[in-house]
Amino acid sequence: MAKTETLTFEDFKKEVLNDFKIASISRECSLLGRKEVLTGKAKFGIFGDGKEVPQLAMAKAFQNGDFRSGYYRDQTFMMAIGSLSIEQFFAGLYGHPDLDFDPMSAGRQMGGHFATHSLDEKGNWKNLTLQKNSSADISPTAGQMPRLLGLAQASKIYRNVAEIPTENNFSNNGNEVAWGTIGNASTSEGLFFETINAAGVLQVPMVMSVWDDEYGISVHAKYQTTKENISEILKGFQRDEHGKGYEIFRVKGWDYPTLVSTYQKASEIARIEHVPVLIHVQELTQPQGHSTSGSHERYKNTERLAWETEYDCIVQLKKWMVANNIATVEEIETIEKASKKEVLEGKKTAWNNFTTAIKNDVVEAVTILNQVAQNSENKVFIEKHISDLTSIKEPIRKDILVTVRKVLRLLSDDARMVLSNWITLYTAKIQPKYSANLYSESQHAVSHANEVVPVYNEKAEEVDARLVLRDNFDALFAKYPETLIFGEDSGTIGDVNQGLEGMQEKYGIHRVADAGIREATILGQGIGMAMRGLRPIAEIQYLDYLLYAIQIMSDDLATLQYRTHGRQKAPLIIRTRGHRLEGIWHSGSPMGMIINAIRGIHVLVPRNMTKAAGFYNTLLEFDEPALVIECLNGYRLKEKLPTNLGEFKTPIGKVETILSGKDITVVSYGSTLRIIEQAAKELAEIGIEIELIDIQSLLPFDTTKDIVKSVAKTNRLLVIDEDVPGGASAYILQEIIENQQAYYHLDSAPQTLTAKAHRPAYGTDGDYFSKPSIEDVYEKIYEMMHEAFPAKFPKLY
Repeated sequence: MAKTETLTFEDFKKEVLNDFKIASISRECSLLGRKEVLTGKAKFGIFGDGKEVPQLAMAKAFQNGDFRSGYYRDQTFMMAIGSLSIEQFFAGLYGHPDLDFDPMSAGRQMGGHFATHSLDEKGNWKNLTLQKNSSADISPTAGQMPRLLGLAQASKIYRNVAEIPTENNFSNNGNEVAWGTIGNASTSEGLFFETINAAGVLQVPMVMSVWDDEYGISVHAKYQTTKENISEILKGFQRDEHGKGYEIFRVKGWDYPTLVSTYQKASEIARIEHVPVLIHVQELTQPQGHSTSGSHERYKNTERLAWETEYDCIVQLKKWMVANNIATVEEIETIEKASKKEVLEGKKTAWNNFTTAIKNDVVEAVTILNQVAQNSENKVFIEKHISDLTSIKEPIRKDILVTVRKVLRLLSDDARMVLSNWITLYTAKIQPKYSANLYSESQHAVSHANEVVPVYNEKAEEVDARLVLRDNFDALFAKYPETLIFGEDSGTIGDVNQGLEGMQEKYGIHRVADAGIREATILGQGIGMAMRGLRPIAEIQYLDYLLYAIQIMSDDLATLQYRTHGRQKAPLIIRTRGHRLEGIWHSGSPMGMIINAIRGIHVLVPRNMTKAAGFYNTLLEFDEPALVIECLNGYRLKEKLPTNLGEFKTPIGKVETILSGKDITVVSYGSTLRIIEQAAKELAEIGIEIELIDIQSLLPFDTTKDIVKSVAKTNRLLVIDEDVPGGASAYILQEIIENQQAYYHLDSAPQTLTAKAHRPAYGTDGDYFSKPSIEDVYEKIYEMMHEAFPAKFPKLY
């Protein structure tokens, strides 16, 4: 519609009618989708009815290279940009675990969560400038906001960093806009406000649409938002002659021509000027209520329901079309009738596609069950199970495996082996549909990395360890022009520990940047930029502050490859520092919580800065996200300066034995290793030799299973950790005892030594009485040796 002046009326009419057809199809999908849930074919439905017309307007302004970061009402938009068919809509609703049918998530997310493919089947980047892009949705309200910031900032980086080649698959001179969508109630979330503020500070090309239907599920806006109006309370963000800010528009969600005009204006402002825009789309409706879990008649009064009927955006669009001689009532009814038929046929096709493979699996299972039943003394019982399975009208794969696994218990040895093999093969075939791609499975996975050791010349000087990091970052910024780092105090002063000293002056404010105190959106910046081909390093000043961003890491970054079945990635590096800190809020060791919240992200715990630098070098050659936790008390310790900066690589998932011994295997990581090393010297004086192993990488953990080899030699195991009891130590112990089966080699019970259950108190004494000390380590190991050799090592207490 930006080209209205060049269109004939017939062309204009054709475009409007096409929009109406898309809206009609989308609405019918919502209506029929709800019926599919209520009849039991789908588990849950949350639809975009009532939001169709503004999404059509948004789609008109959306260009190749642009990115969407939205929420679960945006089906009309996805249909309008050609990225969602009727069959795909219903495949998502049914949870079809096949990308060929549900390209959004292969059944891993409920319907309404949309994505396009940024990667090909081999995990390589596609040319994102040649397609319209949607970052993969997540359910947590406002969780899409931090990522949106990064998607928009990427355009700013591509426009302003001259070192990045202009010919690339990710940007055309930074002309791309990131489009965000959110429901009005979700603007109450802190992530919304944090992102809005950050985008205003950064001045990035972001267009934020708020779909406002006055409710958040059943809760009215008066309980959600001050003044019941998000654009009213954000007036202070409006740009003016005194300062940078937002352009803010308000528009009614049923006013088709004004919506189209508004979105074109917003696109132009954001795309050309790199100014963020907020579009408050008001007077929207939600004809079927929030979801299939309940009816909106329970909380909307008669007057509101009557208003929604009259001001339904499609109803108003039809009135406008008739009033402006674009379509007659008869033409509109013809389109609506055809849309209903098309959606019904698409639904049937999707359901047949979903059920055919399962029914074929039932036939296969029944065949093997009949085979093993023939000579079984329990034949009658097996035939009953077969009958129960075949009588299920709409079976799922669970029904198949429940049946065959129950039959397995009824069989004698030979028949049991036949069925057992079938179950193993069937599970191996089906399980990846639900479990694959938690981590990269392409040639770009970090598992393909090879260790490259640091090289030192004969006169290698001992320097403050921070200089190893600084000079290595210098080499990386020179080597990879798409690499950038940002965080609190990262820019001007070169981070609080001077690991980036002088880097901003050398590489500029866009590549080495300060950020406000807003951890969630620092992570979001990194996620969005990494999704657009940049290699960001997001710095969180201290490990404890990571908790502000743990939801984003857990729900968004950690699940990205998984929830897109390997078709999107964000190889973000998160840099922080921790271990052996003092005080309740700076204790630096909530590792158990972190590693169990962010499966899908590698967690690396280098014991010194050379190891940390090696991790950064490894990660930047591959395509997976990682958290690197540097030792806070290690920056001023002395380390030799390698000559192959930017090239040496610390292997990920590999442990390192740093002390060899015959009496006991001690496993730990990070700063605690230095305490153990001191205790080891004191133990050696009384004849106890420990084998000390540095885990280095918590996720993944000891992929070559070297720890169990040590336990096989020493027959004793102690895990030392400064996390709370049952924190990371429980995870480590399970990995060694259960997964590596070290229990075969133990002569005594495996034990742990951890911090106390409370957070550490402040000060040196607080640390000493809260976390493992040298004396604690000494006495714990001594006690274990006393159990084995009481005469040689008499009790201390």
